[in-house]
Order: sequence, then structure tokens, then C-alpha cells
Amino acid sequence: MKLSAKLWVVIAVLIVLSPLGLLLPRYFKSGGAWGESPKLSNLWHAPIPDYAFKGWEEKGLPSLSFAYIISAAIGIVVVVLLALIIGKVLSKKGD
Repeated sequence: MKLSAKLWVVIAVLIVLSPLGLLLPRYFKSGGAWGESPKLSNLWHAPIPDYAFKGWEEKGLPSLSFAYIISAAIGIVVVVLLALIIGKVLSKKGD
């Protein structure tokens, strides 16, 4: 298996594992996030807040897990596309 194929397999596994951030705190009955700064929260508003689609925040754990997986996949696609575009632009400057 090529290195790039192995990389995509690892990325796919990480995407599928992304809902662990939802599942483990509920399993261990832990509290909310502790490292977030309310003072800086107005500097950035995520395109998909809480990694869930509008109206999905109150749905059950399976729906939220699915939203996490879709959010992770969208993030990967955006990053890969940006990297490809930047690579094309920089390679044309070198010619």
C-alpha cells in the first residue's frame, strides 16, 4: 500500500473517531470543558458551531456523532483543497 493511501486510511479512522469527544465525557460522567476562555470567545465564530448543524444541538447522541463526523470530513476537504490551491499557485510562480 502506498504511503498516501495509508495516510488517507489514518485520516478516515480519525474522522470516524472524532465523536469520542462526545462519548467519553458522558461515559465517565465528567463536567464541561475547562480550558475555554470566555474573554476571547467573541474573536472567532465557527462556521459550524459546536460541530453540529443548526437545530441538531438538542438531538440525541447518534445524530450529534454523525454531525461530528460530517464536520471533520468537511474540515479535511477544505484543508486539502486549500493546500492543493496554494501548491498550484506556488508551483506556477517557480516556473
